[in-house]
Amino acid sequence: MTVLPQPYEAVHAHPDGDATVARLAATASEYGFDGIVVRNHGDARAEYDADEIADTYGIDVVEGVEIRAEDPSQASGYVGSHRESVTVVAVHGGTNALNRFAVEQPSVDVLAHPMAGEGDVNHVIAKTAADNGVRLELSLGRVLGSEGGQRVQALRDLRKLWDLVSEYDTPYVVSADPRSHLQLRAPRELAALGDVAGIGTDAVETGLAEWGELAGRNRHRVSDAFVEPGVTVRESAEDEGTDQ
Repeated sequence: MTVLPQPYEAVHAHPDGDATVARLAATASEYGFDGIVVRNHGDARAEYDADEIADTYGIDVVEGVEIRAEDPSQASGYVGSHRESVTVVAVHGGTNALNRFAVEQPSVDVLAHPMAGEGDVNHVIAKTAADNGVRLELSLGRVLGSEGGQRVQALRDLRKLWDLVSEYDTPYVVSADPRSHLQLRAPRELAALGDVAGIGTDAVETGLAEWGELAGRNRHRVSDAFVEPGVTVRESAEDEGTDQ
């Protein structure tokens, strides 16, 4: 039996965005997402009850953070302070220095929108990200939110990033980077956009599902059952309350 990907979207909620976590969760659930990652910047964290929202709307709500810093030294301090308190840690890319910093840190989960601003990705960054398990974000937000020459450039950047990710087998996530429930797009719409953009529907579906895979992995790593990658403590028959 084929297991279908479970799409997640990574969102900016109020005060970082224009909609509450609950409103984003409600719309994402209606659109067919299985979960959302709340990726507010560290200086604009949202207040919400993830369990209550998840129960209300039937959608997984993952606490994350997108670290925005002026330089790698500052970013390093922020990564250390957030790593133990949230499930997903992303670094706000867009400069070459921060892009390089992020992919060199195994404690970073995602390098967010690395092609934005003055940022760029080359074969060294793609390979380093692969070596350290840092996911590069294929952001569809610039394509959706621009037109004319800016959209053409956004498409070129997206294709360049996809070519590098494919060549070096770099892990990646996909997001429209919505800051409002009005900017959310259904998984099938994003997959169609990926097809038009030249990265393919399967790549988009895989990248959307990767947010959920990442959250599941990190949650497991902080559980009592986790020892190290590949090693898990199993309950004994006595602990499980069964007869041996």
